[in-house]
Amino acid sequence: MRKVAVVVLSGRDVLTDWMGLRAEDGTGACRALRPAVVGDLRFAFYGRTSTTEHQDSATSRAWQLEVAQELVAGHGTITATFFDAGRSRRDRWRDRPQAAELLAALREPNRTFDAIVVGEYERGFAGDQLERLLALFRRHGVQVWLPEAGGPVDLDTPEHRALVRMLGAQSLREVVRARHRAMAAMRALTEQGRYLGGRAPYGYRLVEAGPHPHPAGARRGRSIVQLEPDPDTAPTVRWLFAERLAGRSIEHLVETLNQRRTPCPAEHDPARNTHRTRRRWTVETVTTILRNPRYTGWQVWNRQTVDHDHHSPTDQRRHRMTKHKPAHQWVLSHQRAHTALVSEHDFVAVQRIRAQRPNQHGERREYLLAGLLRCGACGQRMESRWTHGRPGYRCRHHRGPRTEATPPTLYLREKQLITKIGHALHLPAAASPRLVVDTLRTDRAVIICHADRVVIDEPRVPAGR
Repeated sequence: MRKVAVVVLSGRDVLTDWMGLRAEDGTGACRALRPAVVGDLRFAFYGRTSTTEHQDSATSRAWQLEVAQELVAGHGTITATFFDAGRSRRDRWRDRPQAAELLAALREPNRTFDAIVVGEYERGFAGDQLERLLALFRRHGVQVWLPEAGGPVDLDTPEHRALVRMLGAQSLREVVRARHRAMAAMRALTEQGRYLGGRAPYGYRLVEAGPHPHPAGARRGRSIVQLEPDPDTAPTVRWLFAERLAGRSIEHLVETLNQRRTPCPAEHDPARNTHRTRRRWTVETVTTILRNPRYTGWQVWNRQTVDHDHHSPTDQRRHRMTKHKPAHQWVLSHQRAHTALVSEHDFVAVQRIRAQRPNQHGERREYLLAGLLRCGACGQRMESRWTHGRPGYRCRHHRGPRTEATPPTLYLREKQLITKIGHALHLPAAASPRLVVDTLRTDRAVIICHADRVVIDEPRVPAGR
């Protein structure tokens, strides 16, 4: 009788042995048996994922690493791993923590890798990043392997130069497409009156407003949310608008709130304002509340913008500041989306209030064109000046000491300026000064003033907008 040797295995080893899997050293994780490594190259794997809230970084890292392992199979093995989570592809490598660590490792005499491999071009690079980094990698004798190139990248060949440039352009094209798709969706949701996410404005709180409109989301128990007045903070918002309409300055409102120890937004909701360290009301905080049209009950979007420069070299791209858009470019919901804390009439009236501080005689002086005028001779902003009971604006060209070449002081009366500006805007002769000024501020125009004429300088709109 033939004897059969029986090997006793424990745990899941019976199943994994039958499946042709083996456990990695000390981890308990199993993987398919791979062919033995033929080459002796040591690779550093680099990967990236854009977000941590909407992407599973472990899953993203796994598939990128698998693609990289398949690419280098037979040529060597991956000995180091660098993976950035929550970083944009447009971030420079030195601004990504793990990529920066990889760059630092290049200079180590005893580094543990001879080449770099990525699982997908767009996970590692954007635009011209790879072209610029390859010179650095070459100086340190390090190759870059791409799945799209089928191996190491060699910019000395026309085919690889064309491939890298095409991949760079395609990566930026995808950024632009994703951005425009997101903006189109945001516009549609705003017009429907849907809440767009983020923190609720001070004075409101979020409440459930019914099942999610997508059937699959509704089956999973998801729901849509909307804004509801917060009983603790809504009275403060109403008080701010009422006091501002009564003529109180923003500085006075800030002082009163702090004296009363009214919790500011960061103090009222510290869990969602961890980036705020101060626990006091400020002029900026009150101004932001008074300028928010969502307190009228309408959903509003597209109030701010950031200039996106997709074509400048990566190391020359400047970080742009967020800009406020003129009101005529805002997107408004088709119907009221939530309970209003202030009427539309009162909100608009507050936007038209300019700081009018009484002088020593109790007289209030208003300068309609304050902040809109620049001197045509020196480029400085013109200062407001009250002369003979009338508002006016002047520039004394205070850059450096006065010389014979310094232009004479420029002084223009407000009434004359408004007449000239109205002609330049082709407004009716009977147009009120307030209409002229509102038109200028809506368009964010700048008035260049000369002694004999004014020039309206429209803000430059970035290409592609």
